[in-house]
Amino acid sequence: MARSTLFLGGARSGKSRLAQQAAEACDGPLTYLATGEGRDDEMADRIARHQADRGARWRTVECPLALPEAIGAVGAGAVLVDCLTLWLSNLMLGEHDIARRTADLLAAIAGTPLPVMIVSNEVGLGIVPEHPLGRRFRDAAGRLNQEVAAQVDACYFVAAGLVLPLQPFGGTR
Repeated sequence: MARSTLFLGGARSGKSRLAQQAAEACDGPLTYLATGEGRDDEMADRIARHQADRGARWRTVECPLALPEAIGAVGAGAVLVDCLTLWLSNLMLGEHDIARRTADLLAAIAGTPLPVMIVSNEVGLGIVPEHPLGRRFRDAAGRLNQEVAAQVDACYFVAAGLVLPLQPFGGTR
């Protein structure tokens, strides 16, 4: 298995489930780095369901902004990041420097010797958002996904629970 793997897909595509299965195939403790926040009842329920789906082997670390630091702080086992697009939303809403934080994230991924499974939404397949913030988010997510995909050892696109391996045009990694 690859040391670092990106799972891309749309909402309810199965990407988080597959990333969790990949992490659970690793030896040792498992750390779930959660970037989402329960800001409303539906999201709080979603977070609780996800936590219940993970067994006792999992430790959850909430890191809505400090994702690179959280990756660097995990000392053993495997890491599951879920998800980059929620992290990006948090950064954008807080008016953080996206380019600098992306560089921090890439350095953290490169710097950890641990297996890292990363989940992100592919949001560029739909219609052009009507609102400028939506277009900025879509574009920033596309750039973030490209940069992370170029950094990781393996990348998969997930649709309807099915997996399509991705590779650079014209060759392999």
